[in-house]
Amino acid sequence: MVRTPLTPWERQRGEQLGALLRQARGERSMVEVASAAGVSAETLRKIETGRAPTPAFFTVSALAVALGMSLDELAAACAQDAGWDDPALSA
Repeated sequence: MVRTPLTPWERQRGEQLGALLRQARGERSMVEVASAAGVSAETLRKIETGRAPTPAFFTVSALAVALGMSLDELAAACAQDAGWDDPALSA
């Protein structure tokens, strides 16, 4: 299976998601949060650093729960950081 290369926009979106998750993690260790979400610390590290810019929905969902965030909050924060809530971009 050949994977289509990611666009710069997709990479940026992944970096923004990672930064939001890192911020939400705060002082908690990567191991603690990853364990609570049922993922490996390496998976969380890759997401936070943007090396895994397109994590599976269920991974993002589990991390959101472990961090005490709703998916709505996470999606809104990603959209806001990316400027997707800007009316000029939806025209």
